[in-house]
Amino acid sequence: MDVTEYGDWLQSTRRELHRRPEPAWREYHTTARIVEMLRELEVDEIRVGPEILADGERAGVPDDDELDLWLDRARGYDVDPDLLDRMAGGYTGALATLDRGEGPTVGLRVDIDALPRTESTDEDHTPAAEGFRSEHEGHMHACGHDAHATLGLGVLRAVTDSEFEGTLKLLFQPAEEVIGGGRPVARSGHLDDIDALLAAHVGLDHPTGEVVAGIDDFLAVSHFEAEFHGEPAHAGASPNQGRNAVHAMATAVENLYGIARHEDGPTRINAGDVGGGIAPNIIPEEAYLHAEVRGGTTELMNYTRERARQVVESAAEMHDCTATVESGPEAPSATSDEQLVDLVAGVAGGADHVTDLVRRDGLGGSEDATFLMDRVQKNGGLATYVGIGTDHPGGHHTATFDVDEESLLVGVEVLAGAVQRLAGADSPLRG
Repeated sequence: MDVTEYGDWLQSTRRELHRRPEPAWREYHTTARIVEMLRELEVDEIRVGPEILADGERAGVPDDDELDLWLDRARGYDVDPDLLDRMAGGYTGALATLDRGEGPTVGLRVDIDALPRTESTDEDHTPAAEGFRSEHEGHMHACGHDAHATLGLGVLRAVTDSEFEGTLKLLFQPAEEVIGGGRPVARSGHLDDIDALLAAHVGLDHPTGEVVAGIDDFLAVSHFEAEFHGEPAHAGASPNQGRNAVHAMATAVENLYGIARHEDGPTRINAGDVGGGIAPNIIPEEAYLHAEVRGGTTELMNYTRERARQVVESAAEMHDCTATVESGPEAPSATSDEQLVDLVAGVAGGADHVTDLVRRDGLGGSEDATFLMDRVQKNGGLATYVGIGTDHPGGHHTATFDVDEESLLVGVEVLAGAVQRLAGADSPLRG
């Protein structure tokens, strides 16, 4: 497959998306432009926003004022206003279906949201130097999701131009960065007929030209919020009359890090956002903590989450306070299926733009594509998470992160090749 003819188009598409990054559930312009490009590629069906998200399953959704702010901004661009209306309320993302007759149903998942951080203005930062730095100050594509969306469109274009026989479902998933979009898509049922699912990510400390056929060691993750309630008092005159919510919160934080590790595998916990109180001379009556737990398996994550809840409630009781705990976004663990790892490795091994192949590697973090992988696998299908290496200055989520655009050709060649082979005569889906 010669994908070099797509090079300029891939670059311009990625740069357009890079200029206008939008965070989780606010990907209005991003989704609209993707849909407009999907229409140009003449897919058979396009579902948008609420049509692909199960009711009540979104997580990490910002308040209405924040959603309206970003929707109004998107209305200022030259995109289909009817599409924006359909996404109102933060129902972003799209699912495209290409129907090419009898054959297996193959899925490809890419994510599309950006991060809330300011992009570098350094003259050696390529987006700044070449004029496609973020126009949305304070937000940027610092994890490569602009490249992911571009890969999805490129794969669709390549498959459309091929002799592919079967059905391709291409998911442009919102809200990965808050672990909020995978679950509502998985529970919508739209992926239940998929025989094989590919998910992809650029970089991950692999260089341009290197491909990882199957990524494993996803840590299952769950966020939670705890609020502590006490009684105020004058800190000097009558401290004994108060019930110190910040003290309860601080005790909880200390004890959360003391949760026993588990013999079955790794666990993690982090209290990343804590606060409370209003003045140094007032016993604080309110405090909060936002934290996350992770585990090498979903069961290990559940163990740590239950222990964390016990720690929070016990810390509150110790200081004569009360605490409420609410669960937030979460994602399970997942493992890439060997049959798909073999297939992707075989495709990559014969690809012109691939210089090195890694069969399997561990992520060491979390990703809500695991919801989709788990759903497909439980329905009898196969799934793998593919790494497309890219030389990226700065680490993921940093102000200087960028994508080597040569890796777009690598990704399209490998992923489109895998989609086609999954529909071929030697596919493991036809065994």
